[in-house]
Amino acid sequence: MGIIKIKDLIYEYARHDDEGNVESVVRAVDNVNLDVKKGEFIAVLGHNGSGKSTMAKHINAILTPTEGTVWIAGKDTSKAENIWDIRQSSGMVFQNPDNQIIGTVVEEDVGFGPENIGVPTEDIWKRVDDALRAVGMTAYRHHSPNKLSGGQKQRVAIAGVVAMKPQCIVLDEPTAMLDPMGRKEVIATVRELNEKEHVTVILITHYMEEVIGADKVFVMDSGKVVMQGYPREIFSQVEKLKKYRLDVPQVTELAYELKQEGIPLTDGILTIEELVDELCRLKLKI
Repeated sequence: MGIIKIKDLIYEYARHDDEGNVESVVRAVDNVNLDVKKGEFIAVLGHNGSGKSTMAKHINAILTPTEGTVWIAGKDTSKAENIWDIRQSSGMVFQNPDNQIIGTVVEEDVGFGPENIGVPTEDIWKRVDDALRAVGMTAYRHHSPNKLSGGQKQRVAIAGVVAMKPQCIVLDEPTAMLDPMGRKEVIATVRELNEKEHVTVILITHYMEEVIGADKVFVMDSGKVVMQGYPREIFSQVEKLKKYRLDVPQVTELAYELKQEGIPLTDGILTIEELVDELCRLKLKI
């Protein structure tokens, strides 16, 4: 069993009328299965309403299954006695960093999580130092979070989770509210944590370029996992992705359009360098 194991997960929201009676039931996650090994970088794609965020909230036990089972580090999320351990094993970063930052000074905010779980004071400051260094925010430790850019705030939010030393981090569209530079900063930070600290990462996103380096990609639609595979496998299926109202990386789209015009390019080109190499190869053959 991997660090995250989801088996036959179903989650239903109940809609109530003004008197509190159940009016209807909506199935947001429908029979999802997932097995994530320690240290993997997993990306989950899907349009709005596809169920990806609802699924993500089960990994931190914010939600528990209507049916099925979720295990985090071998512990069943539906059992109340496991919640404390699960939330130390699995940290979560949300879309809006302002919803997650509570301190008036960066270092105090990063230290809040470890303090809350009973880490000794001398160890808290070491964790704060290490976490700020890991996300490249040491120089801002005495700043007010209110004066930071969106990307910097999100890196502080990530540092707050890292300081709790979780085995995995779930990021629920962490760049959705950021400008391109902020998005680049945050994704670079996440990749570095995964590669250097071997933190397992679950990235929920709708920005295709953010998942090119993932170990595996899952695509959700109407609460179901409808595609899964390596990034190149997924992005080779341009028409299928469009059917699920998803885009592909811009360079992949360009290569696809060129192929539609009769240029014999390889499927699933992911980077500008790959496209240039392909075009140079074809030129040499002419």
